[in-house]
Amino acid sequence: MWQLYQFPLCPFSRKVRLLLGEKGEGCELIRENPWEQRDEFIDMNPAGQTPVLVDKNSGAPLIDSGAICEYLEETIERASMLPGTAANRAEVRRLAAWFDGKFHDEVVRPLMFERMEKRLVHRQSPDAKALRDAMRGANSHLDYVDWLLDHRRWMAGPLFSLADLAAAAHISVADYLGGIDWRGHERTRHWYSGMKSRPSFRPLLAERMEVISPPDHYDKLDF
Repeated sequence: MWQLYQFPLCPFSRKVRLLLGEKGEGCELIRENPWEQRDEFIDMNPAGQTPVLVDKNSGAPLIDSGAICEYLEETIERASMLPGTAANRAEVRRLAAWFDGKFHDEVVRPLMFERMEKRLVHRQSPDAKALRDAMRGANSHLDYVDWLLDHRRWMAGPLFSLADLAAAAHISVADYLGGIDWRGHERTRHWYSGMKSRPSFRPLLAERMEVISPPDHYDKLDF
């Protein structure tokens, strides 16, 4: 049995949860607020970042969502999320890294800081310019996602993959925080509606953060 130390609006935690769900692996969720920097959590991961996946039998921690996903792929054969040829797998990894890097840094990170961390931790109001910049970044990046999905069935090609899970994890957090304007992004909206309908995704849509509510459309399949 796995224990996953995670934060509900951490997209990297969500990515690991989605992968575990797709592989049919249960886990015990343990909420970890990264800003608290608990000594016990720092002992597991000196970087103080979520997620951390722990095997309850051995007690050994797995750290970093990319490393965790690779480990699960290597040790659980069913429902491979790195499918196809070597070239296909390279494209999956490229896009997962793009969402974990560029999309996160330019969209998710500023939205989380302005709309969540400032409110919960610093008791400050968000910066309107920073929010506008993040939303403009989201719109630009979704233009690229639209283009990808115009040419492919799934994010990285003909097969469902880790790239779809990474994309859905980051987009879902941005959507929860009101940072996505779906107008003009029909291709991505249709793909995301399909992601929402997957059993692995439904638990994420049911969760709510204290004092921060998502838009009305957040958990609706038809939005």
